[in-house]
Order: sequence, then C-alpha cells, then structure tokens
Amino acid sequence: MKKVSSYIWDYRFSYLGAVLSLLIAVSLDMVAPRLTAHVVDDVIVGGNIGELKFLLLGFLSVGLGRCIFQYVKEYTFDKNGARISGDMRRDLFRHIQSLSADFFDRTNTGELMARVKEDIDHIWDAVGYVGMLLIEVFYHTGIILVCMFTINWKLALLSGAAMLLCGAVAVIMERKLGAVYEAISEENAVLNTVAEENLGGVRTVKAFARESFEIDKFLSHNKRYYDLNMTQSKVLVRYYPVFVVITTVLPLLTLLVGGRFVIDGEMTIGQLTAFVEYSTNIVWPMEMLGWLTNSFSSAVASNKKIRKIYRETSAITEVTEPVKIDKIRGKVSFEHVSFHKADMYEILHDITFTVEAGKTLGIMGTTGAGKTSIIQLLQRMYDATDGTIYLDDVDIRRLSLEQLRTSISFVMQDVFLFSDTIGDNIKLGKKRYLDFGTVRKASVDAQASGFIERMEKQYDTVIGERGVGLSGGQKQRISIARALSKKYPILVMDDSTSALDTETEQVIQQTLRTLKGMTKIIIGHRISAVRHADEILVLEGGAIAERGTHEELLQKRGLYYETYLSQYGEIPAVEADAKKITTAHPGIGKTKTGGETDALQLV
Repeated sequence: MKKVSSYIWDYRFSYLGAVLSLLIAVSLDMVAPRLTAHVVDDVIVGGNIGELKFLLLGFLSVGLGRCIFQYVKEYTFDKNGARISGDMRRDLFRHIQSLSADFFDRTNTGELMARVKEDIDHIWDAVGYVGMLLIEVFYHTGIILVCMFTINWKLALLSGAAMLLCGAVAVIMERKLGAVYEAISEENAVLNTVAEENLGGVRTVKAFARESFEIDKFLSHNKRYYDLNMTQSKVLVRYYPVFVVITTVLPLLTLLVGGRFVIDGEMTIGQLTAFVEYSTNIVWPMEMLGWLTNSFSSAVASNKKIRKIYRETSAITEVTEPVKIDKIRGKVSFEHVSFHKADMYEILHDITFTVEAGKTLGIMGTTGAGKTSIIQLLQRMYDATDGTIYLDDVDIRRLSLEQLRTSISFVMQDVFLFSDTIGDNIKLGKKRYLDFGTVRKASVDAQASGFIERMEKQYDTVIGERGVGLSGGQKQRISIARALSKKYPILVMDDSTSALDTETEQVIQQTLRTLKGMTKIIIGHRISAVRHADEILVLEGGAIAERGTHEELLQKRGLYYETYLSQYGEIPAVEADAKKITTAHPGIGKTKTGGETDALQLV
C-alpha cells in the first residue's frame, strides 16, 4: 500500500506553497497587535498624530496581505486534499478490482462501499482542511507565545500554562476517541451492507412481506450506530468544557495580572493592549484543538481500515512472462482437476474431459453438483486445487488473465445488467470496437431484437439498475446477445435459457448449432439445452457420473435417462426407433453433410 505521506509527497511543491502562504498569513496576523500597541502608546498616550497615517497604512497592508495569503493557502490545501483523495480512491478501487473471487466471497459490499467513500473522505479532511488547521494551530500558538514572551515573560507563563493544560486534555481525549472511531467505522460498514442488501432485494422483501423484519434489523444496527456516536459525544462533552473554561478565563486573568504590571511600570498600556489581543487570539486554537483531534482520530481509524484491505492479496497470480497464443482455437482440456475452497468440502473431484476446438460440450447435474465451478476454474476466478486445465494445450496458469478471459464469452446464470443503454450493455467491454450492425445481428440471434425494437428508443433505451423493468427472459436474451456480439473462440452458457419459453429456447439452440469455429460449453438443467452436444457430462457430487452423447446416455438408463423421463415422461417411439437404427447401422441417421435426419430433429 502507498502510504498517505507518499501521496502528500507527490504534491510536495504545491503543499510547500500552501504552507508558505499559511506562515505569511499567520505572521501578518501577529503584526496587527504590535500596530495597536503603537497606536495606544505613540498616538493616544504620546500624542504623535503624524504616525497615525503610517500605522493605518500598516493595518491596510496587513489586511490585504492576510486576505490574499489566506485565500491561497485555503484553496491550495482544499485542492490538494481533493486530488489526494481522488488518487487514493482510484488506487483502492484498482486494488479491490485486482483481488480474486475468494475475497468477495467473504467481504460484504457495504463494507467496501464504506472504505471507498466515507473512509477516503475522512482522510481527505485530514490532508486538506483539517491538516491545514492543525499546522496553523501549532504555528499560530508558537508565534503568539514568542510575541508574548518578548512583551512580558512573566505574563506569558500564564498563557503557556493554559496551553499545556489544553494540550494534555486534548491528548487524553484523542486516546479515548480513537477506539470509539474505529467502532463507528466498523458499524458504518455493517449499516451500509444491511441497507445495500435490502434496497437491492426490495422486491424479494415485499414478495415475502418481510418489511417489518428488515426494518427491525436495520433499526438494530442504526441503534448501535447511534449509541457509538453518543459515546463519542459523551467524551467530547466531558472534556470540551475544559477548553471553554480556559479560553474564557485566560483573557480576564491576562487583563487583571497585566493591569498590575502596568501599575508597577513593568508594561505600557499599549503592550497590555497587544497582550490582551494575543491572549484573545490564542483562544481559538484551544477551542479548535478538540475538534481537530476528533477529526484527525477519525482519519487515523479510517486509514487503518483501508490498510487492512491493502493487506489482502489475490489468490490468483500471473506468471512474470506469460505465454502468448497468437490465435486461440478454443480447445479446452481438464486433466484430473479437483477443487475445494478454504475450510469447505471438496466441490469437484478428478474431472477429466477434452473439448476440441469448434465442438460442443454439455454439462448437466443437480444443483450444487459443481457445474458452475468448472467454468469458474476455466476463467481462473479460482485456481484448481489439483490437476491442470489447458487452453489450446497450454496450461491456463501460464497465460495472462487478459488473454484467457477475453477468449471466453460468458452468459451467466445470474444475469447482471448495468444501469446503461441496452446497446452499451450488449457492447460491454468492447464499446469502441463493436458497431451497430454487430450489435443488432447478435440481438437477432439471441431473439432479443423483437422486444428491443418495440421500445421507443430501441437500443438507446436506458434500463434501470440490474435491468429492473425487464423480465427474466428479456434480461437473459440481452445477456446472450452480449456474449454472441464478442465472437470469442469459446462460448459458455450457464443455464442461460432457464427463463425463456420453449419456442424461444429452441430457436436460440438452433442458432448456436449454426455457429462455426466456436467452442461451446453449455450448462443446463433441461435436456433440450444439451441434447445436441458432441459430448454430455452428468455431474453428481462434484464428480463425473456419466458421459457420452444424448443417445448413448439414454441407452445407459442412468441419471441422464431418469432426468429425461422426469422432463418428458417417456422416450418417444420415433427417438427409440431411430436410436435402434443408428446403433445397428451407424451410417444411418446422418445427412450427406453430416447433420441429423429430420426424424431426429423433430425429437
């Protein structure tokens, strides 16, 4: 992780100018009481009216100078704070994007949102306005004490003692607030997670009439957040009155003690007037110290949370010099692949298969059998625990993640559409490369063009978050169009026609069979999704229980056969007869071009 000090160093010259402006502005502020002392001693008491115009000109110059340098320092600090927070948010987001899927399996979205937004904002305050005030408080206090000691060191000891007392109270308060702020930061992340989950799943909440339960859950975390903030307030209320009392009493004591010094001839009236101004001017740093300590503690706690995320590393690593395949054909091989996540049972066991380039593999199995895990391993969302996965006879761990993942078009089971136009959702990842003709052709092939072109703005229609407003089937068809438009050498469809009607599914399946030069891996629960595959794998308990073509698996009368009966009731006579014929005479049942006969296509 890049330290906050490193970000500040990147803008060191800008900060140097800002600090220099701050020093000049504060120094000019210290000149004004000296001018006041001369007005009292020389003009009012001494009667030297001729000096008044020069003193007034001095007041004017001090005012203009403070106005200019105060503006420069505040603008520069704010600008630097905004730039650093932007850089930190960019780097943090990039780091989060670089982490592997296992990190997101155990980390809530709300927590990440809190780190990217609120915690970065706290650091923004620390390196911007709050940081500026901290520097100003220390320099302001130091230079005022110097001015006071040069006027009367005895009276300055009184102010110095008050400052030490305020500093001690501020340190005690900061220590108590540190733990509170860390707890507030944690609870803020939990509160964000609960809110994000409920707003994202509001339709599910309403469908199951869980509004009261979810409100109670949110209120319980909101109460915890409230209690922590009240604990913070109690700490401030306990210690802040100390600052108020000191800053109220100090000018009064200065006037009383200083008046005695004037009577004894140790000070002039003008010096006492300047000293009272200084003592009044030292009040605001004392008052601000508690708030600044408070804000700085919040930034420190936020930085700890961010550093915790930076300590996370991706379980998926790339080789230093990856193999570059000039043109990927699409051959996929799994050799004795097993997989399990940390502290979990084995998800896949000894999976071996090969899909030649341009061929089709079907994968079936019950929920939890490991179908989607095969695809996640192929994409290197996770790495296999044992065994090796090859793409065009090259171990995928030797390929760059970019080349591997841009070779696979993936239609996910859980369709995710962005709040963007339909056209841009289809172009996803290749907005600058895909023209409208390609987008429309993919939409036609995915049977999506019909409902898209009935919309008023057609492909420029902006859809809601996660595709709200579209039916499940419409979202699936847009997702299929997105995959087809890329024309990658490998197409993976993970139960991606489950929300479609039978007729639409058959048309899409027919389109997929016409795609040449593309390796297809089709995962499905329906026999209709995989029946035309060159090979079908039936998974059970994370292992391959059966494999073969549609006809071969029916002959085995195993899991595939039972699935067929549960979906269709019985094997139609046409298919049974065709199966017997093709078994006895392998040459029958194929057309001259190698396609299936009409009899089998009807089934």
